[in-house]
Order: sequence, then structure tokens, then C-alpha cells
Amino acid sequence: MTESEILAIYEDAGALLNGHFILSSGRHSSRYLQSALVLMHPAHAEALAAELIAKIDPACCDMIVSPAIGGLVIGQEVARQLNKPFIFTERKEGEMQLRRGFTIPQGARLLVVEDVITTGGSVRECMDVVRRHGGEPVMVLAVVDRAPHEQDRFDVPHRTAIALEVETYAADDCPLCRENTIPAVKPGSRSN
Repeated sequence: MTESEILAIYEDAGALLNGHFILSSGRHSSRYLQSALVLMHPAHAEALAAELIAKIDPACCDMIVSPAIGGLVIGQEVARQLNKPFIFTERKEGEMQLRRGFTIPQGARLLVVEDVITTGGSVRECMDVVRRHGGEPVMVLAVVDRAPHEQDRFDVPHRTAIALEVETYAADDCPLCRENTIPAVKPGSRSN
């Protein structure tokens, strides 16, 4: 699929939103990608996962890991197509953790899969958890990169299906807040 075809999937699903949004990073934006509206359709999840898998050597990893909540569906689908185990990290009391009995074999190579990356904070937290549990993050895959100019967010290679430059603002320097015409909403998965 081309980037325009992927973007059309988001638009057709009503998943490319305009307004005033507080992103999971805490930054503000006038555009938001609600991947859950796209990934709720198994055919879309399957097609987008196939696009991501085409960008890697499947032998690069032993397991797939995603940060909850956004990466869960696409991570599971990537794992299904690669026939590899899938685990996820999640926040408890504000800290990203490995829970639910998941373990990582010492030295296991993990592919980190996310739906949308802006600052990369959730992915970096997920990678830290993997390392604390004896695993090695080898690459990051994401359906959408909202800040493709920021190439140094991770210490491993990263690939995306679509790069969509979306301007974001620090919460204390947001023109949307200054205009005060559209209330800010927080549609993301992080709740701090």
C-alpha cells in the first residue's frame, strides 16, 4: 500500500480527527489519529501488519512486544503473521511494567510494535522494561510516525508504514489553548 492509500483507510474510518487534542505525550495538536477506529476492522489490521512486516527480516526477532493500549491490536496481528509470541507492557501507578505472568527469556530479541508514534515515550518505556527483564529490543515498527523528522528517538532502527508530519505544541505554548475556541480533549491511552 502507498502512504496515500493508508491515509485513505484512516480517513474512511473517521480516524483522522481535527480539533484540539492532548496527546499521550502531554503535547497538544489540532489533528489526531485514532488508530483504534481503523484496527477494529480485522482486514485493516491484517493489511497494515503485512505492510510493517515487509519492512523487516522476520528472523530479526524471537518475540513481539507492544506498549498498551495503542499497540495491542497491531502488535498481536504482527505476531500472528510472524507466528511469534506476543506480550505487552502496561502502566500501573504511572509506571510501565511487564505484568500478567509474562516473561522474557534471557537474551530474547524483541520487536517493538506500536500504532502511532509522536515523541516515542511509550515505546522507550516499553524498551526499558524489555531490557530490565533480560530481553533485547532490536527494532521498532509503527503504523504511523507523527514526527518523522525526529529520527533519533530510539537507540534501535525504526520503520513505519506512513510518515505524517503533524505539528504539536507544548501544553504551556499551545496556540489552540490561547485561542480558547475549541476545548482540549484527551483521546489517547495514557491517563496521567
